[in-house]
Amino acid sequence: MSIYDTLNPMQQEAVLQTEGPVLILAGAGSGKTRVLTHRTAYLIEECGVNPYHIMAITFTNKAAGEMRERVDDLVGFGAESVWVSTFHSTCVRILRRYIDRLGYDNRFTIYDSDDQKTLMKDICKRMNIDTKLHRERSFLSAISRAKDELVSPEEFALNVGMDFAKRKQAEVYQEYQKMLFRNNALDFDDLIMKTVELFRADPEVLDNYQERFRYLMVDEYQDTNTAQFQLIKTLAGKYRNLCVVGDDDQSIYKFRGANIYNILNFEEEFPDARVIKLEQNYRSTQNILNAANSVIANNVGRKPKALWTDNDEGDKVDFQQFDTGYDEADYVTAEIGRRVQEGECSYGDCAILYRTNAQSRLFEERFVLSGIPYKVVGGVNFYARREIKDLLCYLKTIDNGRDDLAVRRIINVPKRGIGAATLAKVQQYANDEEMSFYNALKLAADIPGLGRAAAKIKPFVDFIQVMRSKVPYLSLPQLLKDILETTDYLEEFRNETEEEVLARRENIDELISKAASYEEKSRGEGREPSLSGFLEEVALVADIDGLETGSDYVVLMTLHSAKGLEFPQVYLAGLEDGIFPSYMTICSDDPMEIEEERRLCYVGITRAMERLTITSARMRMIRGETQYNKVSRFVREIPAELFGRTSQKKEKEQPALQKRVDEAYRQAQNAFKKKPLMQTGAELYARAAANAGSGASKESGPGYEVGDRVRHLKFGEGTVTNIVSGGKDFEVTVDFDTYGVKKMFAVFAKLKKC
Repeated sequence: MSIYDTLNPMQQEAVLQTEGPVLILAGAGSGKTRVLTHRTAYLIEECGVNPYHIMAITFTNKAAGEMRERVDDLVGFGAESVWVSTFHSTCVRILRRYIDRLGYDNRFTIYDSDDQKTLMKDICKRMNIDTKLHRERSFLSAISRAKDELVSPEEFALNVGMDFAKRKQAEVYQEYQKMLFRNNALDFDDLIMKTVELFRADPEVLDNYQERFRYLMVDEYQDTNTAQFQLIKTLAGKYRNLCVVGDDDQSIYKFRGANIYNILNFEEEFPDARVIKLEQNYRSTQNILNAANSVIANNVGRKPKALWTDNDEGDKVDFQQFDTGYDEADYVTAEIGRRVQEGECSYGDCAILYRTNAQSRLFEERFVLSGIPYKVVGGVNFYARREIKDLLCYLKTIDNGRDDLAVRRIINVPKRGIGAATLAKVQQYANDEEMSFYNALKLAADIPGLGRAAAKIKPFVDFIQVMRSKVPYLSLPQLLKDILETTDYLEEFRNETEEEVLARRENIDELISKAASYEEKSRGEGREPSLSGFLEEVALVADIDGLETGSDYVVLMTLHSAKGLEFPQVYLAGLEDGIFPSYMTICSDDPMEIEEERRLCYVGITRAMERLTITSARMRMIRGETQYNKVSRFVREIPAELFGRTSQKKEKEQPALQKRVDEAYRQAQNAFKKKPLMQTGAELYARAAANAGSGASKESGPGYEVGDRVRHLKFGEGTVTNIVSGGKDFEVTVDFDTYGVKKMFAVFAKLKKC
């Protein structure tokens, strides 16, 4: 029997359709990775395609690794020539060869989010920007959105018009790109944008890769942004053998720039495209799929499909409504403990999914008290820890001395007695001479005003130069150990507790192990390991890639983090209108907002394989205030016959509480309805005065205006940027100095004018 006979009819059709543009609409759990790997095998074995001409591209290292492994197992000899990679890794490999044609050095550094924040902070300081009025984060968000749409700093500046805020963003964008270029660095958005720029600027390079990748397959296509779409479209422009696989019902990353219209409008871009639907699910029971289908069917902007399975009907959905969030956490904790104790499942079978990270706290507290092992996905990334960042910056400086951020981070780690005034003079000299900070350090003896301080800089420069000379002769683990021993790095933590030092030492040991495994893996794939390659690999690691399989602990994560995963037992927590979906989403003028939230719910439901439990609370503590919420509309969209055991109490059982819930919910909705915007507090009071005859009073105003400085009990000081009148309350938007932009009800926020 052929390996292709094991596929269902629609999967076979997807595998056999090898020429021209193909859109595979693959529902959750429908075996899309299986289709992609079998399609690769079919191209090689039956169509005679050279593996060298096949490319499979996806989003995460985890997905790429799984696909790589399956291709190797299925294809065997020659499989190593198939290019299986993530978007960012693909672009890094291309840019490492050809970015010099755009004026960069090929040994560029990749900046993570912390590096970007540091650079933006320096730029705002240099440009005398008041970061209380213009947050660094808002600049970075605007720049990222522009790059997602392939808008250069010059184009951005041309389109700002008379908008003062956008003019300021344009100036910062230009300076940001200038500093990245000077540091020979790219951020993550640049990796895609610069590759597209390279293809547009150099037809020779483009033709080289179009010839190389004659057959392209793209996984998770619904998550692509405009830049990624243009990259794919450009690469496929010559042979047009483009196969994209995705599910519009699982498009949940709009906030990251994902454009759902890439998949919805695929046939408009490629009128001759073949569309194939994979609707048979191999993961979940039919009851779980029926619940998912009933929810997502309420979306209008989607391609119609319905999941089905040959699996058992399974248990009905368990819905539990509690009085408080504390009761909810108690129930889930007790239920997991009971099921494990009775042998129904292990801890590793269970996952708790929620809308926001803040919801994990109550579950964590209960798990600690109950002795239940757990892991929160999305905590501090391993590579963001202090000791790891320090050592990586040493490696970056050795590899690429033009990276000013890396050099400045480690020049006094451990302490070398080089003062801030000395570093400021070096930086000024580097700015005046338009050179890197490290090159200025090498010329410290010639910098006016440094005097004896230059003698403290020389040992650092000599150390980096010596390390550079050792790179060709030392393995990466040896290089790291040499850095640790020569600098006596751990002395930096001599004032910390023994436990803290031990934890840092363990993290450092893990980094050394990572370096060793990178070298081993590289040689196994026929590539020569390098310092640049190692830094590139750790820069492209995502949080979800660190989720271990086979470990016996309960996983807690947001619904966004859960995409692509599956668990036998899933607990969807906090399913309340106002939480999931949020009030802002419910009352948004854009219907696509609620549709994206519904897709997120669909993703959560379809993570469950055997048992799905949905929980909600009538009242919950949010930002120090008690909030009353109704059961989420997404729960109400599931037919009653799909529910088994429920604890939803009738209104007559708790009339007082239900009345408070209904009243609080009504007021919150009214407050968020977009009534005429009052741009200033003066206008608000004018409106209140005009309504005085009908019972309005000066209390209708919040007591502050747009532009005023206010203080919040938790978030500290911030600037009021907008006030919306509605119902009996005001929706106030505040840009807090520390916590960024927050929207809140005035009556709950209790803001005090500074």
